Amino acid sequence: MKEATSGNLRPVYLVLGEERWFVDRVVAAIREAAAKGGIAGFNEDKFTAGDAPVESVLGAARMLPMMAPRRFVLVRSVDRWEKKDEGDDGDGGDDERGGAGGKRGASKQASPLDALAEYTKAPSPSAVLVLVATKLHGQRRIVTAAKKGDFLVACEPLNRRALPGFITTVAREKGNPISADVADQLAELAGPELGYVVDAIERLSLYVGPKQPITEDAIAQVVIRVRQSTVWELIDALGRRRLDRALAALADAYDPRDGGLRLLGAVSWSVRQLVKFESALAAGASQAEAAQRAGVAPFKASEYAQTLRALPKGALGGWMRTLAETDLALKSSRRPAQAVLETMLIEMCSR
Repeated sequence: MKEATSGNLRPVYLVLGEERWFVDRVVAAIREAAAKGGIAGFNEDKFTAGDAPVESVLGAARMLPMMAPRRFVLVRSVDRWEKKDEGDDGDGGDDERGGAGGKRGASKQASPLDALAEYTKAPSPSAVLVLVATKLHGQRRIVTAAKKGDFLVACEPLNRRALPGFITTVAREKGNPISADVADQLAELAGPELGYVVDAIERLSLYVGPKQPITEDAIAQVVIRVRQSTVWELIDALGRRRLDRALAALADAYDPRDGGLRLLGAVSWSVRQLVKFESALAAGASQAEAAQRAGVAPFKASEYAQTLRALPKGALGGWMRTLAETDLALKSSRRPAQAVLETMLIEMCSR
């Protein structure tokens, strides 16, 4: 991104990773930088691997730009050229196994990825070739060349621990402060895909207004359409083994439009707060200190402590396992989402 902003572009980029939001930002930034000094869209070529031969890609990259300093050539889904049974071990590739046919015969056998790797040895200085793939074998010549030449752009998903920091940064850029515990809540509800997370922050920013903080209430209105107080009523009912109250709270909070995933996220976040609170108390912290470590509002400390006292030892560990199983069931089972969540509540009460 810094290279694109400065205009100091490399002739080749291999953009590799599963986080689509990162990939789209990188490609857009390189495209914008490459187009400076020329007519927009006049020196662009876009290909999809497999739909177009690699020769067309290389031909476009070697073509001289028209009334511009450089061309922009984009190839998406480069991993479609990767053959699962191909023995490219990084030590030569297909183009060096020509046998008696010599180099001319070997070049005819070169795989598209090897042809791209060969191009990177002497790329056209008047083009920016951007290769996009979700995943490629680390020993592919194109990958090793990208690492060695420092033109590999990693776009891997953020892990759960890093997501709240990302949310805080994006919210601050929009002019909206957000507390650490609310950022963690939003990470649980909207993550892990950054596209959805950024969209949620955008909607929250518009909802609260300029320079206003993003709060739990705003998240309840915009993201999950259920207040955290309702979720806590559900948690409290579970802790007291009141299945009737838990099922009633679920009926009030369930939103069929998101398949139950957002509600599950809200419950999971609250249970994790309880786990952190319990861990802090076990380490000798006071209720106020435990609340601070768990990201719990101070006035809720006694309420959390009361809920913990109602739970038998080890219940929270069982709850976490049940929540994980429910998450898998919501994403893979054909059962109605509300029925899956009801089963979750029955199991949590029985524990």
